[in-house]
Amino acid sequence: MTGPISDGAITVVEPATARLRIHTRLFYHFAEPTDVLVQLEAAALHDQRVIEPELWLTPVLHFSRVPGHDEIGERIWLRVDGQLALDYKAEIVIERPVIDLAALPETAPHQLPGEVIDYLMPSRFCPSDRFNAFVDTEFSGLAGGACVAEIRDWVAQHLSYEPGASTAATCATDTFVQRSGVCRDYAHLVIALARAASIPARYVSVYAPDVSPPDFHAVAEVYLAGAWHLVDATGMAAAPEVAKIGVGRDAADIPFLSSFGTAEMFEQVVSVSRVS
Repeated sequence: MTGPISDGAITVVEPATARLRIHTRLFYHFAEPTDVLVQLEAAALHDQRVIEPELWLTPVLHFSRVPGHDEIGERIWLRVDGQLALDYKAEIVIERPVIDLAALPETAPHQLPGEVIDYLMPSRFCPSDRFNAFVDTEFSGLAGGACVAEIRDWVAQHLSYEPGASTAATCATDTFVQRSGVCRDYAHLVIALARAASIPARYVSVYAPDVSPPDFHAVAEVYLAGAWHLVDATGMAAAPEVAKIGVGRDAADIPFLSSFGTAEMFEQVVSVSRVS
C-alpha cells in the first residue's frame, strides 16, 4: 500500500515497485579498426536494481569498462574491425517515489554542491544563456519546482512530437524556433529553460516502457531540494517506470554509441516491457 508522506514542504508518495524487461540489439559494420564507446546498459543505482544482466557481443580487438558521467552507469571501450553485434538483456526493479514537482522549493545557486554547478552553465545543445530574457518574462514570479513544472508544461504545449523533424545537430534554440522535435529535443529545451532560471538541469538517457516508437529515450533531470528529479515533457515516461542509463550536460555526453571512425548501422532494436 502506498500513501502520502510529508517531508517539510515536500509531499512524496511511498515508492511502488516497477519491474521492466529490457532487450536491446545493435548491429554495425566498421571498414577498418575503429575505437567505439558504448553506453546502453541500465545503471545500478539506489532506486533501481539490475537483475541478471546479459551482454553478448561479437569478438572485438579490445574491451574495457570505464565509469559513466557523474559515476552513473558504465561505458565500454571497444576496438572493432568488421562487424559488431551487441545484444543486451536485463530486468530492472525500480523503487522511486512519486514527488509533487511543483511543491519542491528552490535552491539558491550559492547553496549548490560543487558537483552540480556545471549543470547551471550553457552547453553545446543547451545554450541556456540565449533564453534568459524569455524565462524572465514567461515564468516571472516562479521559482523552484513550480517554475520547472511550468517549463515542462510550456514545452509540452508548444512543441509537436515529429520524428525526423530534427537532426543530430539540432540544439535547444533550433527547437524553440521550429516548435517540433523528438524526445532529445524536448529534453534539451527543458534543460536550457531550467538553467536560464538558475535551476541545475541535466540530460538523462533512459529506458521506458511506453516510448513510441520504441527506442532509447531522453528526459531532463533537475536539482531541487537536495536531489535530482526526472522531468519528461513528452509525457511518455513516468518517473517510477524509468530505468536510467547515464547522464550528462546534454546528448553529446551520453550517446549510446560513439564511433571514432566511420560506422555503418544495419540494425537497432530497443524493447522495453513491464513485468507483472
